[in-house]
Amino acid sequence: MTLQELKSQLTIPVIASPMFIVSGTKLVIECCKNGILGTFPALNGRTSEDFENMLIEITTELKKFEEETGKKPAPFGVNIIVNHTNPRVLPDLEICAKYQVPLIITSLGAVKEIVDAVHSWGGLIFHDVIKKRHAEKAAEAGVDGIICVSAGAGGHAGTAHPFALAAEIKSFYDGAIILAGSINSGEEILAAQTIGADFAYMGTRFIATKECLASDEYKNMIVNSGIGDVVYTDGVSGVNANFLLKSIEKAGIDLTEKKKEDFSKLTGEHAKAWKDIWSAGHGVAEITDVPSVQELVERLKSEYKSALDKNIEIKSNLKF
Repeated sequence: MTLQELKSQLTIPVIASPMFIVSGTKLVIECCKNGILGTFPALNGRTSEDFENMLIEITTELKKFEEETGKKPAPFGVNIIVNHTNPRVLPDLEICAKYQVPLIITSLGAVKEIVDAVHSWGGLIFHDVIKKRHAEKAAEAGVDGIICVSAGAGGHAGTAHPFALAAEIKSFYDGAIILAGSINSGEEILAAQTIGADFAYMGTRFIATKECLASDEYKNMIVNSGIGDVVYTDGVSGVNANFLLKSIEKAGIDLTEKKKEDFSKLTGEHAKAWKDIWSAGHGVAEITDVPSVQELVERLKSEYKSALDKNIEIKSNLKF
């Protein structure tokens, strides 16, 4: 699959990002049925066998959808953590090869051998980064796209402004640019494209959907949170990430009395990172409901079209 083929198979240039624990098969399937690229982490299957069963379910359901409707679903993708702490890198990659997963998203390591392996079955490979140095290594490895995880994104976000990060990477890289960081609407998807991104990468908005595996309490917390309710810290998982303040307080940590260094206690037996301490980006400020994936995608498409129409109107009024 080429990048152009990928673009042609999406009804709107959106990738629902792979989120640890909460991105399940149902979320991926519904995203693909509705014309956007759904993804999930391989590690959301507790074992490689569980991971393979997830792939079987996704591929089976998408094939069934195409046979019943005559409509071709969007492709799907799998996130693989490329790190010495993950012993499943090669076994899970072999499973991806078996099912010819259309898109692989790598994190924490851009490795040419993995890029070559994905290309051998005709897949695309994107790599997520938070800074120029990581992007340069990914470019050298030959990835097809770089995911710019800017300030305000959920999970392991960076601190760079999205405009600056995308521009800096585009100055030396001519592959696909995927922009992540507080993107919630059709207008913001178009804005990402306006600054040179090929795709918008959306995570937090898809946590607050009916098909997501997140608990109702987690979803409601997103709906009822603002930017000030998001804390950026390395004290929860060991790597800087954005977490919901209310979930930290729910774990029994009083931030008016504790220092950031004390967040490390959150990974004890009473509260675990990601499972009990919930991640979200600054985009929570715009999220006010928990729709189905179908409802959300239809809304995004409508907003995107309206934004395009508005841009045409603005263009027609220019006097220079």
